[in-house]
Amino acid sequence: MHDIGFLRSQPERFAAGLARRGLTDRATALLDIDARRRALQTDLQGLLARRNEASKEIGRLKGQGGDASALMAEVAALKERIPALEAEERSLGEELTGALEALPNIPKDEVPDGADETGNVEVRRVGTPPSFAFDPKPHDEIGPALGLMDFDAAARMSGARFVVLKGALARLERAIASFFLDVHTTEFGYTEVNPPLLVRDQAAYGVGQLPKFAEDMFRTNSEHWLITTAEVPLTNLVADQILDPASLPLRFTAWTPCFRSEAGAAGRDTRGMIRQHQFQKVELVSIVRPEDSDTEHERMTAAAEAVLTRLGLPFRTMLLCTGDMGFGSRKTYDIEVWLPGQNAYREISSCSQFGDFQARRMKARYKLEKGTAFVHTLNGSGVAVGRALVAILENYQNADGSVTIPDALMPYMGGLTRVDPVT
Repeated sequence: MHDIGFLRSQPERFAAGLARRGLTDRATALLDIDARRRALQTDLQGLLARRNEASKEIGRLKGQGGDASALMAEVAALKERIPALEAEERSLGEELTGALEALPNIPKDEVPDGADETGNVEVRRVGTPPSFAFDPKPHDEIGPALGLMDFDAAARMSGARFVVLKGALARLERAIASFFLDVHTTEFGYTEVNPPLLVRDQAAYGVGQLPKFAEDMFRTNSEHWLITTAEVPLTNLVADQILDPASLPLRFTAWTPCFRSEAGAAGRDTRGMIRQHQFQKVELVSIVRPEDSDTEHERMTAAAEAVLTRLGLPFRTMLLCTGDMGFGSRKTYDIEVWLPGQNAYREISSCSQFGDFQARRMKARYKLEKGTAFVHTLNGSGVAVGRALVAILENYQNADGSVTIPDALMPYMGGLTRVDPVT
C-alpha cells in the first residue's frame, strides 16, 4: 500500500516510479480523487461546525423565550444534507484505497528498467556446471527410473501438477529442508516457526496477496486461504503491532507446504516438479528498521546463496528489472540454479525487500522517541525444497541411474551415500 502523503508531496517522483512499472497517468487520477475527498471533508467539517453552533443558539433562544424556528429549519436541513456528504466521502475514500492497493511498489533507483526477464542483470555466478560422460537426464526421468517418483499415482488422486515421492527420495527431500533450517537458525540467526497453513482474508491482504492475486490461491469452504508461501503467516506475526525498536531486526524461518493454483502458468512447466500446486519451501522473513533494509536484503540473499554453495550446486544471482519484479517488491534478487537436464538456469529463490509497502497494509510499526514509524519487511526463499531436490537429482546423477548424495546432506540420510534404483 502506498503512502498518500508521499503522493501529495512528491507527485512527480511517484508518477515516475509508476511509469518505470509501465503505468502512466495513475498519479494524476489519484490526486484528483484525493482532492475531491479532501474538499468534501472540508465541507463536512464546516457543516458539522455550523450544525453544532446553530444547535447551541437554538438552546439559548429557547431559554430566553425567543423564536428559534428559522434555526431549527436550518439544522433540520443540515441533518438531511450531512449524511449524503458523509456517504460520498466514504465512497471516495474506498475508491482511493482501492486504487492505491492495486498499484505495485515503486522500484528503487538501482533497479534496471526492462519489460520482462530479458532486462534482468546478472550480479554474480557461483560454481561450474558439471560435465558428464553421458547425456544428462531431466529429473522427471531420473526419479521415475529410480522407482521413487510417481506422477501417475499423484494424478489419479489429485490431478496434474502433483507428485508422490517414496523411500530415499522422500527422505532426501526431508533432509534438504532440515539442512536448510539448521543452517539458517544456527548460522544466520533466524528463529524457526511452525505457522498456520490456513489464513484469513486480512492476513493475505496484509502481504499483498489479496485482492490482486486471489486467482493464484486456493480457498476453503471455511473462508480460509491455503498459504502460497510461509511469507504470509511469518510476516503477519507483526501485524497490528507496535514493536520495541530494541527487538529489531526480527528474523523468522519456516519449512511449510505451499499451495498455488498456478492460474497464470497454463502450459508452462507441465512436466516434472518445477511448477506444482503443492510444494515444499523454506522461507526467510525479516522485519527491520528502514535504515537497515538495504543491508538486510544483501544479508538474506547471502544466506540463501550459502545453502546452495554448501550443496555444491552451481547458480547465478540476478537483479530483476522493473518488468519482471513482483507486485510488492521494490528490489528483488532471483537465484537461479543450474539444471543439466534442461541445460539452463532456473529460479530456486527470490529475495525481495518491500520497504513499508506491506507494513502499511498490516499496520506494523515500531516505537520512536516521539510517535511511531512503519517497519520495513523482506522475504526470500531459503530455498525452494522441491527445486533443490530437482537440482540435486540432475547435478548428482550417475551413468548407472543412481544419484549421489551431496556431502552436506550425509548427516541427515542415515548412512545412505547414494540413491539407487529400486529393484
